[in-house]
Amino acid sequence: MRELRVTDAEALFKQLSGKRVARHITIPPASADGFRRFIRWTQTQRRRGRHVCFGVVPAGETHVVGLLQFWPIDPELSTAEWGFVIGADYWGTGLFLDAARLLLDFAFGVVGVTRLEARAVATNVRGNAVLRKLGATREGTLRQGFRRDGTCTDQIMWSILAGDPAGLRRKGRRQGRPA
Repeated sequence: MRELRVTDAEALFKQLSGKRVARHITIPPASADGFRRFIRWTQTQRRRGRHVCFGVVPAGETHVVGLLQFWPIDPELSTAEWGFVIGADYWGTGLFLDAARLLLDFAFGVVGVTRLEARAVATNVRGNAVLRKLGATREGTLRQGFRRDGTCTDQIMWSILAGDPAGLRRKGRRQGRPA
């Protein structure tokens, strides 16, 4: 993981604009220029202490294939919401789990977040499964909480607390693979 760079816009557009990925997230930027504006916005928001966004880069490669981000819900940043997306070519590889564990360790251990919330579209089987695998607790259903293409879909609300055993987040880390 690393901070996004404006030069990542083309790779993000390529990885995150396909229908397989985009159906589970808020509509992504419609062009590489849109991703450049998003990246600049995240950098500005980070400097203001309002947003943290990292690009996911596979080991041995230089291009980003996804992103993980979190932002405060309250002014003290004790509670934050996080979001994530990764290119479909990297689903099931373990890359996301490794990156998510790093983000959780950073949010809890460095930033001092005590509660991290995530929302996943109910139909996103992979996204909900990975949250469970990370040790998140399902807290409920946000009825029709996600709107896409004129259709409303339920979302699942998940949380992970700083006091939850960190071992849950680390459980299953693959041997010999950098995280």
